Amino acid sequence: MTTLAPTLYTRTFPRIGSWLRDLTLIVFGTLFVALLAQVIIPLPFTPVPLTGQTFAVLLVGAALGSKRGAASLALYLAVGVLGLPFFAGGAHGLNVVTGATGGYLIGFIVAAYVIGLLAEHGLERSVRTSIIPFLIGTVIIYACGVTWLAIVVGSFSKAITLGLVPFVIGDVIKLVAAALALPAAWKLVK
Repeated sequence: MTTLAPTLYTRTFPRIGSWLRDLTLIVFGTLFVALLAQVIIPLPFTPVPLTGQTFAVLLVGAALGSKRGAASLALYLAVGVLGLPFFAGGAHGLNVVTGATGGYLIGFIVAAYVIGLLAEHGLERSVRTSIIPFLIGTVIIYACGVTWLAIVVGSFSKAITLGLVPFVIGDVIKLVAAALALPAAWKLVK
């Protein structure tokens, strides 16, 4: 059996078994994503806005690990569906999840889990390797988001044009920023 590397979360809060600590950090992860979802640049040519959500998803997944990161994003999705204005631009409700951006929101949960799993193997500790989990997470978000958007708009090529192409440069910047932030946070913790 392979011993997993501690995530930033387990290194900073090493006590095992504190459900209250876990719940608190899961909620803080949810609030962090909700806060960055309000950093929004609407694009007139696509139903998908440019937000800070993906940056937050990358950091939450890496910092909290697979299970807690996915739980944080599942909570984000649940409270947004239940009516809290947590989605981009203060949106909320089931219609957001069944609309154009629903696939991205579902992809956030999967991406946070995978990024967290890779962080549990120590890949987010150096700038050289931290790009890997964040790139994989971004690809997962796009795969889920563009696939769902293709169903909503009725065309995969149109979904690529509306939900991928306009965001690539911004998301590359976000994943590079995350790849710089996590190793820097590790240096602070050490």
